[in-house]
Amino acid sequence: MFLTITTTGTPERPATDLGFLLHKHPDRAQAFSTSFGTAHVLYPEAEEQRCTAALLLEVDAVALVRRGRGKGRGGAPDAALAQYVNDRPYAASSLLAVALSNVFSSAMRGVCKARPERAAQPLPLRVEVPALPARGGPDLVRRLFEPLGWTVAVEAVPLDTDFPEWGDSRYVRLVLESETLTLSDALRHLYVLLPVLDDAKHYWVSPDEVDKLLRAGAGWLPGHPEHKLITSRYLSRRWSLTREAMDRLELIRLAETDDSEVEEIDNAVAAEAEQEERPTPLAVQRREAILTALRERAGARVLDLGCGEGHLVRELLKEPRFTEIVGVDVSVRALTIASRRLKLDRMGERQAARVRLVQGSLAYTDKRLKGYDAAVLSEVIEHLDLPRLPALEYAVFGSARPSTVVVTTPNVEYNVRWESLPAGHVRHRDHRFEWTREEFRAWASAVAERHGYAVEFRPVGPDDPEVGPPTQLALFTLTATGKEAKAA
Repeated sequence: MFLTITTTGTPERPATDLGFLLHKHPDRAQAFSTSFGTAHVLYPEAEEQRCTAALLLEVDAVALVRRGRGKGRGGAPDAALAQYVNDRPYAASSLLAVALSNVFSSAMRGVCKARPERAAQPLPLRVEVPALPARGGPDLVRRLFEPLGWTVAVEAVPLDTDFPEWGDSRYVRLVLESETLTLSDALRHLYVLLPVLDDAKHYWVSPDEVDKLLRAGAGWLPGHPEHKLITSRYLSRRWSLTREAMDRLELIRLAETDDSEVEEIDNAVAAEAEQEERPTPLAVQRREAILTALRERAGARVLDLGCGEGHLVRELLKEPRFTEIVGVDVSVRALTIASRRLKLDRMGERQAARVRLVQGSLAYTDKRLKGYDAAVLSEVIEHLDLPRLPALEYAVFGSARPSTVVVTTPNVEYNVRWESLPAGHVRHRDHRFEWTREEFRAWASAVAERHGYAVEFRPVGPDDPEVGPPTQLALFTLTATGKEAKAA
């Protein structure tokens, strides 16, 4: 992967001062070892009028696999293919961000004993990244960089230039230009936003990542219009860390507004904050409703179908009654994140024997899913196109046929109670539909009748007398007739 930083100069302020600011001499090509490869710094051009520094990162694929302890990138047991087929050597990501921090650490801090006045002054800068994964596309790239003072030129990379009808890939070519930022500002922007755009990290995100984010984001992150998205993605969507970071950013904003120190603001609001009772998030209420249903049925072997990032799997692991837990998802990336959340590579042998993560599509029958006591489809069906629902129905209720099936899905009638949700919009951009209570009951009742199940319906969250609960739950139980049909 490759990144260049270019500046221009005059005889009084030559562009080659960039070498002093980066602490890397323009006349030498230098190499630096990292835990995942070798970082090279070289200068394709170094003249008084124009100077360009390039960071070239050679990724050692074997080292990456070893860091994953032999279980694929991120440790997901069924993500082994990602060891061999991935974009890590070619596209800017958290690997490049870490290399920036390691190689240009002094420049990121704005430290330069040889040219201290230049380090503190804005420079004419041009940053080029030939291949950048951007989950959110060119529009998100502009939303992240333009508020920081960059002029952004971003071009989507097509999947295949010979087949334009295939559309664009998730990669972009990026050129950033500015005359109002210091080199330290530029490096800190890149350090944070490269992994944010990739929406993934190659290492486990621990609590100290909050401190790293706030250090690199000092002076610009608290006031950025996309600070919530940046914080969530940088911290790999770890809810507890994101909440901590958001709380600290809010204190910084309050301190700046009142021209006070953060410590003063923190002491002033601590007592009041402790008295406030925070509402239980809907996701937590949903998982508790699912666990209650599973406890009632006393099943020991549970499938989490469409397990995503492993939130429910983690809760199931806390209860010894569930002796075998299998998380299934079509997304290898989601399974990788789930593996990190569950810390599978550090889990004790007895605990690890209880859980598996497998890649699979619910649109197809899968013999691996047969013979389980219970299955959960939590916020899954609404992500499928309606014509594909019968395939999922047969794969779960007709082929796998667990004794208990728990299905949750949004109640579209409740959407009017979300103040932040525009009228007529679904709750998530990937939702293909959202059903009313009547539509969900009609579908679930028909499924139960076709496959020999009984079904009951339960509210999840506050049950509004006019529009019902935010989430609706259907609890399917295989009947005696259904069991006979299964045996036949």
